[in-house]
Amino acid sequence: PGTSEEVAPPLQQSFMIPKKEINMVSDMAKWKRSQAYADYMGFILTLNEGVRGKKLTCEYKVSEVGEELGSSCFSFFFSFYFVGFFCFGSTPIEKLVALLNTLDRWIDETPPVDQPSRFGNKAFRTWYAKLDQEAEKLVAAVIPKHLSDAAPEVAVYLKESVGNSTRIDYGTGHEAAFAAFLCCLCKIGVLRVDDQMAIVFKVFNRYLEVMRKLQKTYRMEPAGSQGVWGLDDFQFLPFIWGSSQLIDHPNLEPRHFVDEKVVNENHKDFMFLECILFITEMKTGPFAEHSNQLWNISAVPSWSKVNQGLIRMYKAECLEKFPVIQHFKFGSLLPIQPVTS
Repeated sequence: PGTSEEVAPPLQQSFMIPKKEINMVSDMAKWKRSQAYADYMGFILTLNEGVRGKKLTCEYKVSEVGEELGSSCFSFFFSFYFVGFFCFGSTPIEKLVALLNTLDRWIDETPPVDQPSRFGNKAFRTWYAKLDQEAEKLVAAVIPKHLSDAAPEVAVYLKESVGNSTRIDYGTGHEAAFAAFLCCLCKIGVLRVDDQMAIVFKVFNRYLEVMRKLQKTYRMEPAGSQGVWGLDDFQFLPFIWGSSQLIDHPNLEPRHFVDEKVVNENHKDFMFLECILFITEMKTGPFAEHSNQLWNISAVPSWSKVNQGLIRMYKAECLEKFPVIQHFKFGSLLPIQPVTS
């Protein structure tokens, strides 16, 4: 008989509070050889495959034999009901969305303050202090009781994923911490590999919405932004997974994402276009000027080429950059020890 979550055997694992290990540029080699790097990159690529050719709004895989849930698009509620019903039992996916909804509600409860500086509203620090205080409790609500020892370790990644409260900035290192948070939940068995689409479309997409609200509300600075030469001021992963969604799309080609009409009509289905919409809302002037890298990408002939190129770029511009990785934390779930294979 299947053990209930209350009496399931404890993991033979001692958890720990993750800490920094990359203190100078010469430590970067240690990171690239680490189990953490292999597991993190493996997780990103598994999700990349999982969302390939799929719309945000439909087509969750729910049966063992890998059939789609009908060929037409269901409403969010309908598909989510099925996903929850078949895959998750007490559905950690729903609990994670609820956690993110809580963070969203706290933004509403913490309006920006009047201050001379236009950027970096200090109310963010008040909002962050609440998360800092409550993070372990929030994570404990997502994981089963027999895994409660993992909560302090996993919660560190959640706290790291929302921006820096001293500098009031946000960048790809914070985004990576959220992916690491989800990766840890997979490693302790709270999320499963076959939850790929729900992880990206439900959880990560909700995370993005909350981050955009934080960025807008508190006028957060981009962390380590490369200005017009970077892909985006704040995010990277939704461009990777979003380009995968569009692989083999019958009509939409990379050249179309700079077309406002195409973006307005399709952004609810595709993460990539949602990112483009947010950029055009936040920036003024010609697209080719404020987002030069994306403009260049729109000339690439196919989405699969875009996807491969973005993965290479992510490794080079984010994961292999000391200013980003020096803040990454390592514990028992994402260890700094070299790959053991």
